[in-house]
Amino acid sequence: MDQTKITPLNATLAPAPLTAPLAPAPLKAPLTPAPPTSNTPLGTIDTPIAPQKSTALVPKVEQSLAARVLGDGRSSNRFPRDGRSRAMGTSDETELSKKIIATHESDERGLPVKPVIRTIEVIFHRANVELPGFSQASLGYSETSEYEKALDSSASLQDIIELPPRITSAISCEIMSKCSTGVDVHTITLNILHLIKQYNWDSKAVLALSSFAITFGEFRQVVSLYSTNQLAKSVAILKQLPEYLEHAVELRPTLNALFDVIKEIIDVTKKIAEFYDLPRHEYFTTESPELLAAVNHIPTAVYWTIRSIVVSATQILALTGMGIEYLTEPWELSALAHKLNSIKGHLVDIIDRCVRSIARKRDEEEFVEFDRIIGGTHIDNSMPLRALFNPKDGQPPLYDGYSKRRVSIDELRRKVVVLFITDLDPELMRGQDFLVLQQLYAEKKANPTRTESKYEIVWVPVVEYWTDDKHRVVFESLRNQMEWYSIYHPTVVPPVAIRYIKQRWNFSKKPMVIVLDVQGRIVHRNAIHMICIWGGQSYPFSTNHEKLLWDQMSWTIDLVADGFDPNLPTWVQEGRHVCLYGGEDMDWIRKFTRVAKDVAREANITLELLYVGKSKPKEKFLRNIIDTINKEGLTRTLDWNYIWYFWMRMESMWHSKGQLTSSENVKNDPIMLGIIAMLSYGSSEQGWAVISRGFGEMVKGNGEHMFKGLNEHGRWVNREKQIGFVPALDEYLKQVHLDAPHHCTKLILPGTGAMPESVSCSECGHLMEKYTMFRCCLE
Repeated sequence: MDQTKITPLNATLAPAPLTAPLAPAPLKAPLTPAPPTSNTPLGTIDTPIAPQKSTALVPKVEQSLAARVLGDGRSSNRFPRDGRSRAMGTSDETELSKKIIATHESDERGLPVKPVIRTIEVIFHRANVELPGFSQASLGYSETSEYEKALDSSASLQDIIELPPRITSAISCEIMSKCSTGVDVHTITLNILHLIKQYNWDSKAVLALSSFAITFGEFRQVVSLYSTNQLAKSVAILKQLPEYLEHAVELRPTLNALFDVIKEIIDVTKKIAEFYDLPRHEYFTTESPELLAAVNHIPTAVYWTIRSIVVSATQILALTGMGIEYLTEPWELSALAHKLNSIKGHLVDIIDRCVRSIARKRDEEEFVEFDRIIGGTHIDNSMPLRALFNPKDGQPPLYDGYSKRRVSIDELRRKVVVLFITDLDPELMRGQDFLVLQQLYAEKKANPTRTESKYEIVWVPVVEYWTDDKHRVVFESLRNQMEWYSIYHPTVVPPVAIRYIKQRWNFSKKPMVIVLDVQGRIVHRNAIHMICIWGGQSYPFSTNHEKLLWDQMSWTIDLVADGFDPNLPTWVQEGRHVCLYGGEDMDWIRKFTRVAKDVAREANITLELLYVGKSKPKEKFLRNIIDTINKEGLTRTLDWNYIWYFWMRMESMWHSKGQLTSSENVKNDPIMLGIIAMLSYGSSEQGWAVISRGFGEMVKGNGEHMFKGLNEHGRWVNREKQIGFVPALDEYLKQVHLDAPHHCTKLILPGTGAMPESVSCSECGHLMEKYTMFRCCLE
């Protein structure tokens, strides 16, 4: 009798070479083949089963069913070993793709693939529950499938499943009839594709899988009921299933490999369906890279899915009629499962690329729509606020800190809304911005009926990635201490709003105040500086009102120190001379205050001296200076709690006035020049002083020049009698400055907010050099 070697499953007509599989584990007991019932002649096969394993020769009539359906596989070069072999593989793959595409006529027919796939998954889940010799865990399904629950709750399966029975029956007949006559699997696969040529690609895969699921489910049903149901037992006897049941344990490797293939078939089919479920035509063109990748890959994926279904069906045919000796070797099935897994990986990559691209485009659409709402004019502010605060649970998005209850956006309707946007910082309530708003809100509470009080503050902490364990305690602690409104939970701010706040309003970590008027228009993108300067007078907190306030201002002591000393308005009104001075040099402070008092007596003027410290001081050090000045009775001093606010207000003037003044006009703007000079003095450790009289006259200078000018009072006393004390001192200090050999002035500005390209020196007018400074100042 002629002897042949059994052909591996993928030896012939494989368009893409598979990874070489490992040798299979032998069965525990060899199975005695039964003589075939078919008289069809079998071809001669000459391909080894697996590497490093001797293959027993079997009679020609005892070839595996896989060998019969695969045809003659006489190739000694299964795996490419040189460049030319690989080139031939590429050529074969291209030729196969052409053949696959040629079977497709149109996409005019489709199926509701999702409910069909859910039903198929239930069939396979039910089939392996009590299967002898097989482990249920292999398919990875839970004991109670979610899909089963969905189907059990349906009133009628007929309403869910819509399959053409003529097509599924034709596919089954094609597989069973052609396999039994020795037609190779490639030809059968192409024939099936021709049968379903008018269906789209995901429906093709689902139709083939449905056909196999019916056959498979009937087989498994008979096996599972064999021992308890007489009808099932009779059917099993006629199908010669007892032989399989006797060798169920020994066939476990083959069955496990088969179910690996089936699982991959289902996974690939689901991925194909998932791709076609995407809104492709809405977000992609025919030239989009994502669609081009899918067009090139999905037809081949469908081909291999159907081809694998054919191979799997031959295993059922072997178990129910041909005999278990015709089962495919486990390693061959494993190789096929590996091929499908690789295809699935490509599909996952394509889908992921599509999903990311769609998500980006949807985000852009959402962002554009959000921008339209925020940038538009409305009847009232409800629409912009609902866009900003959009809770997923549909509950009121705001929290009233006074009444401690959850409230709706209607509470803010037709009011000016001040959005206090911050990071979720445990130290927020110690911050300067919070204290500024707290002072503003105190004014509102003290005068609730006046026009300037018709606004509401809403705290909006920006938390991009919220976690309860990390953020909840901090958020609720801060929220419960505030009397104004806040968002009920950070998650009521949608991602598009967070993106808008960061990109359009340039929020980073520094708190900012965005203002919406009664119609929901953004009237100020950061009113914190305006509020810091003028408090309640800033209402309605718009940039137009800010410009109007600056137009009414001039560089006077009243602007510089407004509200810091209760006696200041009286001093200014009475025309007294007021001197603000600062620095950290205690020796200079003693000398300066002494000479200033002496000159005041000589000039017969009333001079009020007030120490205001310096910008960003070390608290402990500055407190010691304040204590020393008070103990020695040198002058009045601002309290520590006012000193930081004095310099914060000066920085706010820089930001507020600076955004309304072009760089070309700074040199001609007395207010900007005065602000720059004050911030320069505040940035230095050395002393400085500003002397003013009434609402207009003002002279300033660094500590060295101011001391020299006052100490040499006798040189300009005659000029003082002619033009007055302040103008004469100013005139003399200009000469002192010209005679000085050099000077060194620095200006330290906060790292947030708009930064000018250039700044002129407050002493000489030259452009200052620009540096970046990082400071850590621990007490």
